[in-house]
Order: sequence, then C-alpha cells, then structure tokens
Amino acid sequence: MGIDPRQIVAGVLTLTMFLMLANMIKRDHFDAPISHHHQVNHVAQPFDDSDQTLSNTAGDAPWKEETLGLKPCWSNPPSEDIDESKGFVTFSLTNGPEYHVSQIADAVVVARYLKASLVIPDIRGTHPGDWRNFGDIYDIEKFVNSLDGVVKVVKTQPSELSSKNLAVIRVPNRVTQDYIAENIEPVFQTKGNVRLATYFPSVNMKKIKTEQDDNRNSIGCLAMYGVLELQPDVQEVVDSMVDRLKTLSRKSDGQFVAVDLRLDMLDKKGCQGDDAGSKKCYSPQEIALFLRKLGFDKDTAIYLTQSRWDSSLDALKDLFPKSYTKEGIMPMDKKSKFLESEYEKVIDFYISSQSDVFVPAISGLFYANVAGKRIASGKTQILVPANIPPASSASVANYVSHYVSKKNHMAYSCFC
Repeated sequence: MGIDPRQIVAGVLTLTMFLMLANMIKRDHFDAPISHHHQVNHVAQPFDDSDQTLSNTAGDAPWKEETLGLKPCWSNPPSEDIDESKGFVTFSLTNGPEYHVSQIADAVVVARYLKASLVIPDIRGTHPGDWRNFGDIYDIEKFVNSLDGVVKVVKTQPSELSSKNLAVIRVPNRVTQDYIAENIEPVFQTKGNVRLATYFPSVNMKKIKTEQDDNRNSIGCLAMYGVLELQPDVQEVVDSMVDRLKTLSRKSDGQFVAVDLRLDMLDKKGCQGDDAGSKKCYSPQEIALFLRKLGFDKDTAIYLTQSRWDSSLDALKDLFPKSYTKEGIMPMDKKSKFLESEYEKVIDFYISSQSDVFVPAISGLFYANVAGKRIASGKTQILVPANIPPASSASVANYVSHYVSKKNHMAYSCFC
C-alpha cells in the first residue's frame, strides 16, 4: 500500500513544531536567571493598574535617547621637572569606589603642589586587616601613564619610609591650595614625607562658584575622571553583567534601570522625612511605585545594588518581576571571588554608571560620584525619587537630578 503524501506533509509539520517549541524552551531557560522572589501577602495597598497615568507598553516608557559623551575640557598642567621631586605622599583608598575617586584627586593635587612623588595606594576594607593591592581592582599602568608629566608615581612604598618620618595629616575633600600651603606644606618641609587621610565634611559635588585656580582645577579634573580604570578581570565581570541585563531587557531595546538600594544603609539612615518633608532615602516599595508612576513597564529590568535577595524587596519585584541583585546575574564561575565586599561596591558603582537610567534610593557620595561619571559619558537620565500623589500624573522632567537640570555638578566644569 502506497504512502499518502498528506501524511508525509503532516509528519514534517509536526516535527517542525516540536523543534520550534524545544528551541523556545531552551532560550527562555537561558534568559531567565533564578528568581529569589516568593509570593507573599503584602499589607500595603496594591498598585492601581487602572490609573490612566500609567504606561503599559515599553514603547511609551520614559527612556531617553543616549547622547554623546562630553569631551574633557581641562588643559594639561604646565610641564615641571617632576624627576627632581623630593619626598613622598602616601595614602590609602577606603570605604568604596565613590570615595576612591575623591581620595585620588586630593592626593594628586597635594603631591603636585608639594612637587613630591605619589606612592600608589593600597585599598583598605571596612574591617581591620582587610586590605588588597591597588592592582587587584584598578589598572596600574593606566594610572601611571595618565599622570605622566603631572606627578611622579612610585609603584611600591620606598623602604626608607617609616612611621618616624611619615606625618599623618587629615585633608578635607576637594582640598584647596590655601589649605595645602597653611596645613600640609610646613609639615612636609619638616618631615620630608606626609601620609594623607581624606575626610568628607560634605558629600556635595556641586561646582565651586568661584574658581580659585585654573591649574588646580585642571589637575583635580584629570585625577578624578581621567586616571582610574578597572583592571581587566573586574571590567570583564562588569561587562558580562551589563550584557546580561541588556539581554533581559530585550523588550525595551536592551535598556535597564539601576537603583542604588542597600538595605543596610536604609536601616542606618531611616526613611522618614524631616520637618520640611524632605527624605534621604526611599524603601523598595516607594521606589517601585515611583518608577511605575513615571511609566516604566513591568517588563523593565532593574539592577539593585543590594548584594543578595531579601524578602523586603518582594514589594518591588511584585511590580517589576525582572528585578535582580548581583547574585542573580553574576556569572556562576565568578561568584566565589567577586561576591565579596570590596569587589561588590566596585561592581555596583560601575554598573550604576553605565545603566540607561539611574535612581538613587539613598542620598550621599555614591549618588554624587556616579552622577559625575554619568554626566561625563552623556548618560544624564538620573531620576531622584519623590512621593507622587496617587491621582496625579508624573512628568520625568520634574524628577531629574538637580546635578543635571541645573548643571551644577563639578563634572560640568571638567567636561565640555
């Protein structure tokens, strides 16, 4: 008995459908990281999806087209005979990358003024005895080459330096030449060497209205924005996580939101407003409602600087299912090394600097210095949370960071 041609066609179609289905299952499995979210009953009122101010399509979400990065507008400092420098300036990097950029800038400015050699710093962790080499995180050659002709850089601390001839001096962030002349230079001339400990009387990174010295500002701009790059292994992890977030955001053309939301910081600061009604931080649920009222779709991918998932983040994931901590999207083979305190802070800082939208749930230096890097690269969509009345419409323009809307960040004096 002959085979009916219709049976052959039907068999081929059936096989094709099975292959397509298997491919879809495989792709979804690759694109979806493990979720730590568990359905819970929340006491808070559910978000009203019938609100006409909401945007439920990714095409209507308030994404901003990326602009070209700015160009450095600082000038190279006058050439000096730095090879004849005598004495050394030493310091350590502490507290995380948002502090590192400021500590580097102050140390370079001081060393330049004193005509001293700058010793590459070590990196101190939050616990006693917790330290690592500068090259574990940052590119040493990039650092040295970027400062060529500005200050002489020494890669290792000279053996002749000791506590006997090394005076420790506290230096305010964004140190001025007057401060150096009055408080640091006399000690340096007596001891021949100094060790700097930068403190932060203010976390404000606004432009200084009266520019004291163009030469000092050029050096400070170079040191803050032109000398630090991640070493290749760390940069590879950051790049892989950014690529992962873009893959998860394919419904919004690869755009994603980074939110600086660390539960330990929220506990320390408290999220209640002061008498004037202003707040210094926002809870996960407040961030979720804020983003949703601005029109971000539920398919928006969100990166949280919180290291590991916590049940208090469930309120955010209820509205934005694609919300992830670094534990959820970091390559498996990198977790044993990079899910560790100092690396985690660095990863957060650089992913927050590269995201399409940045939302600081916590005020402070992290927000201020991430804003500076974003301004330099043209990623100016920095949205500062605020309470939005349930019945009102929300315009993104009303929540753009003052650093951008008023162009009052010091980065605007460094880039043109």
